[in-house]
Amino acid sequence: MQCTTVPANIQRLKNEILPYFPQVTAIVEALRASGGRALLVGGAVRDLLLGYKVKDLDIEIHGIELTQIEKILGRFGFVRLVGKQFGVLRIDGIDIDWSIPRTDGSGRKPRVEFDPHMPLERAFARRDLTINAMGIDLVAYTLIDPFEGCRDLQRKVLRAPDPELFVQDPLRFFRVMQFIGRFGFLPDTQLNELCTKMDLTDIAPERIYQEYEKLFLKSAQPSLGLKWLEDIGRLKKLLPELYNTRAIQQEPSWHPEGDVFEHSMQALDKAAQIECSNDQERLTLMMAALCHDLGKVTATRVVEGKIRAIGHDIEGVPLARALLARITNKHDIRDTVLVLVRYHMMPGQFIKNGAGDAAYKRLAKKLAPHTHCEMLTKLARADHSGRNPLKGAPLSDLPTGVLEQFYQKAQKLGVLHAPEAPVLMGADLINQVTPGPLMGRMLEHAYTIQIENGITDKEELKKRVLKEEKE
Repeated sequence: MQCTTVPANIQRLKNEILPYFPQVTAIVEALRASGGRALLVGGAVRDLLLGYKVKDLDIEIHGIELTQIEKILGRFGFVRLVGKQFGVLRIDGIDIDWSIPRTDGSGRKPRVEFDPHMPLERAFARRDLTINAMGIDLVAYTLIDPFEGCRDLQRKVLRAPDPELFVQDPLRFFRVMQFIGRFGFLPDTQLNELCTKMDLTDIAPERIYQEYEKLFLKSAQPSLGLKWLEDIGRLKKLLPELYNTRAIQQEPSWHPEGDVFEHSMQALDKAAQIECSNDQERLTLMMAALCHDLGKVTATRVVEGKIRAIGHDIEGVPLARALLARITNKHDIRDTVLVLVRYHMMPGQFIKNGAGDAAYKRLAKKLAPHTHCEMLTKLARADHSGRNPLKGAPLSDLPTGVLEQFYQKAQKLGVLHAPEAPVLMGADLINQVTPGPLMGRMLEHAYTIQIENGITDKEELKKRVLKEEKE
């Protein structure tokens, strides 16, 4: 049950990570002196053993009651019960969750019972996967691994510590999905069978959204999680809009990778590789990559011997809206993705057709205020990369000439990140026109003249709209 040696990665915990929390050693000793045993548990242990950066520390305390733990922690700062119903405490200024072993019932509001004297194996059995069912004794610095989670890390396998406990929390189904994408691990046969049959109806939607966000934000290859849904026969029910892209063929000369589902998975994985400024932008880009070709399900036709999907950018908008409602509750992201889906063909079309300055300016206005031409370029890059005939991964060395031309022209025109600012404003017409619908129409017309004809002289614009209004 315990390793007799201290592996180098556990030594790293002692020498490199805990020194950033100078009070932890003293707290652990105070708990030990009162009969408690402090164990680092959960994802921190997993990431430590994988050699990943450890972010969140969760310490589980065995052997003493919650009220006594609260008193001991109180010696080191103000204690907050951030999850009293789950037995989680925090000390102000120390970014660590301190908890007590517990048993959880099933359902959205499970009954929770605390048991500080619970045997370690039983305590760890309640965790979702064996790779998360390990602990490190913070006095002896030994690994506690009752379900051989360390071996599963090495084998890249996902297993349930206890099948009966696993199915009591249906959210674990979605955790398996995102762990597949994050780590590239595969469930064993038993776990696949459990997930195939699990009842997923009694999960709060916001909890599901969180797991999809983790899949997108933390995965190098998020497509693996979605392909797993298809492999176990659950994609059709969970994400029918995506399921329907299977077997929708594309013109091989343009899309040698195969059907729309394969293309979408490659584009999604490429989006995960593209640099973004923050998590919201990354989520937006990845969801747009996932949804951009949903319209091909209804738009695909054979025209003069070639497979075409004319208008799929437009037909994809309502399908994308339906799929997004299943994976996120962030309306600002949804709205932005829908705009990106609608206009995702523009970069390639603009270069192919030699679009003029006014077209770029009109496009920037259509994208605003939700998004901009640079984001559209990123989506187009993901789209163009999803054409690997070897399947399973996007193209790594994509010719960027067309997209670079689009990017540079939008930048040159000053509309890469926002539309061109209107020259004529309401204050310029206030002496001639009463504020209201008429003024609004005149300003909109002035802006159209500005971007269509390149007129940026305020007096000229004012003169033209006043004259046309009189006429």
